Amino acid sequence: MNNVKSFFIFHCCHLLPLGIATGFIVGCSEPLPPIPNTILAPSTSSSALPDTTVQTPPPIAEPKQQSQTMVMRTLDPEKVKSGGIIYHTNCATCHGPNGESTPDWRNQGADNKYPPPPLNGSAHTWHHSSDTLKKIIREGSSSGIGGMPAWDNKLTNQEIDDVTVWITSIWPDEIYNIWYQEIEQKQQMKQHQ
Repeated sequence: MNNVKSFFIFHCCHLLPLGIATGFIVGCSEPLPPIPNTILAPSTSSSALPDTTVQTPPPIAEPKQQSQTMVMRTLDPEKVKSGGIIYHTNCATCHGPNGESTPDWRNQGADNKYPPPPLNGSAHTWHHSSDTLKKIIREGSSSGIGGMPAWDNKLTNQEIDDVTVWITSIWPDEIYNIWYQEIEQKQQMKQHQ
């Protein structure tokens, strides 16, 4: 009988608070927008190379449909052009000429910092509002996380705005649509409250 009592006391005193704390932590965090299941890494097509594109299996259950309305991109062509020039001059060395970065961007380097992430919609950049992206460009990456320098004293606010527009212009339509509806629009609504 003492074993049963000890077992019960152990579970009530240790596991129950752990479960409650986990529930609060998980319940209080903001969910990230859904990641589309149609994103595949770009493949290099060549008759000498075998087709190595990995197709994802269809989902077991039909996923909930996001809004069927696609957002019409209204990007200023002059900002896109200017942002592309600024990007290729200042950012492409680290992030790649097309925002593709390096294959190892998820792994810490020898300096314990993460390499520059892709900016082409294949990573997490689209999880951030344009204001957050501009702040990261201005201030650089957080200390100890990455090696991105602050560009605040090197680029003007207009140049940073233009680079941000260029980055969003290279995202696939599906990514841009989710970003605009789930991140950017919500950020803009918060600012106008």
